[in-house]
Order: sequence, then structure tokens, then C-alpha cells
Amino acid sequence: MKDLTTSQARRPFQRRRKTCPFSGENAPKIDYKDVRLLSRYVSERGKIVPSRITAVSAKKQRELARAIKRARFIGLMPYAVQ
Repeated sequence: MKDLTTSQARRPFQRRRKTCPFSGENAPKIDYKDVRLLSRYVSERGKIVPSRITAVSAKKQRELARAIKRARFIGLMPYAVQ
């Protein structure tokens, strides 16, 4: 019997792709004044979480990053956590 390498072995299940939380009818709008929404996409260290982790689409990730940076500049969000 042949030994199957990891590339040849079948995976037990297919991982489902997450959908973007900002696309769809009832999706929240990205606004720099909505600090509660924006803080969900910032790590404990104050860094913007990448889209591969949050499953946000590329276009919405750019909007999200722009809104977070705008909120930081105005003073609604901190740049770094102390």
C-alpha cells in the first residue's frame, strides 16, 4: 500500500469561506464616528486586524482602515493601548 503525502491525501472537510460582514442588505455602514464598530477590528495592541482574519473584503478593508485612521486623528480612538 502506498503512503499518501499531505498534498495527495484528501481533506476530511472543506472549510467554508466567511462572508464579508459589511456586504449585504442589513450590513452596518463604516463610519469613523462609530467607535464601537471600529474597535472590533483593532487588536489589543492597537493594530488594525488584517482582512484574512476578519474576513472583510479588500474594498471594505480599505474603507475600514481609513475610518480607523480618521478616528485616531480626530481623537476618538487611541493610537496605542497603554
